Formats: sequence, C-alpha cells, structure tokens
Amino acid sequence: MTRLVYTLSAKGSFGSDFALRDQIRRASISVMSNIAEGFDRAGRKEFRQALVVAKGSCAEVRAQAYIALDVGRLSTSEFDSLQALAIETGKIINGLRNSLSRAIEETSRIDP
Repeated sequence: MTRLVYTLSAKGSFGSDFALRDQIRRASISVMSNIAEGFDRAGRKEFRQALVVAKGSCAEVRAQAYIALDVGRLSTSEFDSLQALAIETGKIINGLRNSLSRAIEETSRIDP
C-alpha cells in the first residue's frame, strides 16, 4: 500500500500538493511502522494496541484518498485501486488483531 501511495502521490498535481501528499504518505508509513513496532514490543497486548493504531492509519489513507479524488489529484481508477488495497490491508490487520485477542483471552484463562 505504501508503494502505491508513493507512486500515485508523486504524479502530476498530486506531487506538488505538498500538504496532501505528505499527509497520505505519513499515514501509509504509519501502518507499516506501527505493525513493526508493536511486533517488537514485549507482549501481545502491546502488539494488539499497535495494530489498532495501524488500522486507524489505514482509515486515514482512505480518507486522504477521498480528498485527493475530490480535488482532482487522483483519477477514479487510481482511487479505486488505492481504496481496495487500503480496505484489504485493514482487513488483514483486523484479522491479526482478532487472533491476538483470542490468544490473550486464552492465556488469561490459563494464567489468572
């Protein structure tokens, strides 16, 4: 998703719309960064919280894409591609978060 954001935001008028370009890039970077940081933390609960933040950043990418479409920085097909990828990324993150939640729940039943 980050690669697509960088590719799309470097083109044409999007590349010179510094505020929007930088914001959508930061949001996409945040997804990957929060997953990496959370994974390397000490426990599952911290990782799960980092996934919540990462999923929120996916939503921010989607919101920024709507703005880019509305102001003519993205074509409809570019927007559709980015939205589909951001939605899929969010679903994957949510699945991992749910898996961690179940593991945390099972562990807490075993170790009160």
